[in-house]
Amino acid sequence: MAKNLVIVESPAKAKTIEKFLGKDFKVESSFGHIADLPSKELGVDVDNNFEPKYIVDKDKKALVKKLKDLAKKAEVIWLASDEDREGEAISWHLAEELGLDKKKTKRIVFNSVTKAAIQKAIENPREINYNLVNAQQARRVLDRLVGYQLSPVLWKKIKPGLSAGRVQSVAVRLIVERERSIEAFTPKASFRIVAEFKTGSGSSFSAKLGKTFASKEEAQAFLENNIGADFSVSKLDKKPAKKSPSAPFTTSTLQQEASRKLYFSVGRTMQVAQRLYEAGLITYMRTDSVNLSNEAVNGAKEAIVKNYGEKYSKIRSFTGKSKGAQEAHEAVRPTNLGNQSPSLERDQSKLYDLIWKRTIASQMSDAELERTNVKIKADKHTEEFTANGEVIKFDGFLKVYMEGVDEEDLAEEQEGMLPAMKVGEALQNVFITATERFSRAPYRFTEASLVKKLEELGIGRPSTYAPTISTILNRGYVEKGTIEGKERKYLQLVLESNDIKVKNLSENVGSDKGKMVPTDIGMIVTDFLVANFANILDYNFTAQVEEDFDEIASGEEDWKKMMKSFYKDFRPNVLDVEENADRASGERILGKHPKSGKQVSVRLGRFGPMVQVGTVDDEEKPTFASLLPDQSLNTITYEEAMDLFKLPRKLGVYEGEEVEANVGRFGPYVKFGKKFISMEKTDDPMEIDMDRAVELIVAKQKADAPIAQYEDKDVQKGTGRFGPFIKWDGMFINVNKKYDFDNLSYDDIVELIEVKKQKEIDKVVQNWEEEGIRIEKARWGRHNIIKGKIKVELAKTVDATKMTLKEAAALIEKKMPKKKAKAKPKAKAKKK
Repeated sequence: MAKNLVIVESPAKAKTIEKFLGKDFKVESSFGHIADLPSKELGVDVDNNFEPKYIVDKDKKALVKKLKDLAKKAEVIWLASDEDREGEAISWHLAEELGLDKKKTKRIVFNSVTKAAIQKAIENPREINYNLVNAQQARRVLDRLVGYQLSPVLWKKIKPGLSAGRVQSVAVRLIVERERSIEAFTPKASFRIVAEFKTGSGSSFSAKLGKTFASKEEAQAFLENNIGADFSVSKLDKKPAKKSPSAPFTTSTLQQEASRKLYFSVGRTMQVAQRLYEAGLITYMRTDSVNLSNEAVNGAKEAIVKNYGEKYSKIRSFTGKSKGAQEAHEAVRPTNLGNQSPSLERDQSKLYDLIWKRTIASQMSDAELERTNVKIKADKHTEEFTANGEVIKFDGFLKVYMEGVDEEDLAEEQEGMLPAMKVGEALQNVFITATERFSRAPYRFTEASLVKKLEELGIGRPSTYAPTISTILNRGYVEKGTIEGKERKYLQLVLESNDIKVKNLSENVGSDKGKMVPTDIGMIVTDFLVANFANILDYNFTAQVEEDFDEIASGEEDWKKMMKSFYKDFRPNVLDVEENADRASGERILGKHPKSGKQVSVRLGRFGPMVQVGTVDDEEKPTFASLLPDQSLNTITYEEAMDLFKLPRKLGVYEGEEVEANVGRFGPYVKFGKKFISMEKTDDPMEIDMDRAVELIVAKQKADAPIAQYEDKDVQKGTGRFGPFIKWDGMFINVNKKYDFDNLSYDDIVELIEVKKQKEIDKVVQNWEEEGIRIEKARWGRHNIIKGKIKVELAKTVDATKMTLKEAAALIEKKMPKKKAKAKPKAKAKKK
């Protein structure tokens, strides 16, 4: 046994670190947290100073036993979990659950998985920082109190199965409020004037008028004023300008830029960054800091001088704006800036390249520009046209990197280079356009712009952005938009060759594709929480809580006092709302039924948003129809609602079975006999015809047809939310990129099934180990279960992976030798 036991969070990191430390060190992984609050109870003793109850999950018990055994044999235990608050809490749980001796336990941290960083950490151990542990406990306990006590209120007042969270509910509120702003927005039209001019040398450029016109008539009158006009340069200014590079990446800016440039979701960015970190290629990816170490600054300078020359190098230091930033970490950067293009899989390569360029650019010279502003006058009116141009005199950091821009920050027109001109020079007017433009509604959030907003408001921290977004999407409070937009017509007046022509043009507007759109349930839950728990949903309160956590982390505040202060108002509020608040369903009355005169309304029902004809007070029961996926309680019209009662639509008969189109709790579907076949997003149940329905039926029949048989059981294949899979004996087996899914061979199928079976066995083994029962793979596909000296041979038809622990124990019990009953001593004969 090695003298030193190092415990890290992830198995990938364990493999990398073990290479660096040599034979005297054994590196094991805790696979994240080994202890947490129980999932089926509050787990916080609010009457006993908010004492948390931590338990080891049954899935982790075998692992904890293994680590405990290794720790007993080691001379020194090194707790090497991540360097943030969560990592500190993991080290603390390890120390507690493994019963580690303080004298032989050392805590080490490093911000990159490199040999130099690991060795430096080993040379500079410290003790567990209980201020950081308490900050993490405060977050965990507060979030548990909020989530565990608000959620039952939502079940009672809105719908079972809902959840609320301190940060997730505030994030949903941001998205809901943005959507309401969009719904309330009325676009205003105006006409913008752009002219195309040509210099004496024949070079063309465009210029804008500094004002807009409110109507077509005003725009036309202006164009008429320009008929036969002479134009000339009235003013020309040239000014030098500089552009400086952005700071190196923090977690938030990395997520935003990867979204803009690589189209990665926030979750995907963090997964890929985690792999790069564990491979020793970048520093720790959860950080608020824009600071670079001296080693990084020197490495950047060396790479810049080598690749681009001395004049491109400029050493810079950056200061973060983030209030209460977590611990003084470094920015996200490559561990070796001389390593520009390591051999990596595609996503990792793209993200690494982005991080390398941003880091290098941050240590490069300013770009030197020359900005030109030209004013153009006409001899028939006093309005002036303006043209702006920008010339790069020295590219500096732009040689490597230009920061991306969010959609809402994009300029209407990008500045370009202008031809040479002088004051008084006559210009030829090629044409002038007056184009009808509409004011824009606020932009919907993307994942990246939501992160930016949360950071601006001080809500959440680097480790919380990705999980928050995943949670609100998975809970169904928000979804990614799928609407392509709709056509909007607009006018353009063109003055060319002293003649004005009117063009009727169109553009696509209102697309929400890929944007964060609140669902009906998201809006109803948000409205209820804002009305009844204004403090919890308040942006300032949520940001203040983060500052309180920061103060706990620095030892300036007691976490249990913070809990007490919060809970004394929170608990009575919960009880009051539970008792007195009205139920919420988002009900909206649309009108009366044309025949029966009954009320027509929309509201949230048990299976989602629906239209209801009638009320519970009517003699006859109300009738219901589900809304289509692209319909909303807030925006559906009376006509659209009534159309839904035309469903189900009978389409015809196919293979002797009735075919219908309808909408259910999982969206639109085609019913074929007893089978329900989901429609695709482009299908409309109100318009789908028999030919399209048959296409869907045939595709489903083909997808469900067995592709092979293994052990006398059918193998099917399909594609689900986690990608391609095969289905065998009730098991869904993911098919990774190693295999050609469209052309799976029989050997591929066998390999996939056997690997999955072994994984299932491993799961069972882990659960049974503590009971002293193990599984042994025998010949010809059989299994044996063993406890001590007792072995039970299972028939080939019995799958050990599907047995319960109770069933296995019963088989072992049966096999145990029966204890012989002790013979009763014979009664002695009584003496006469």
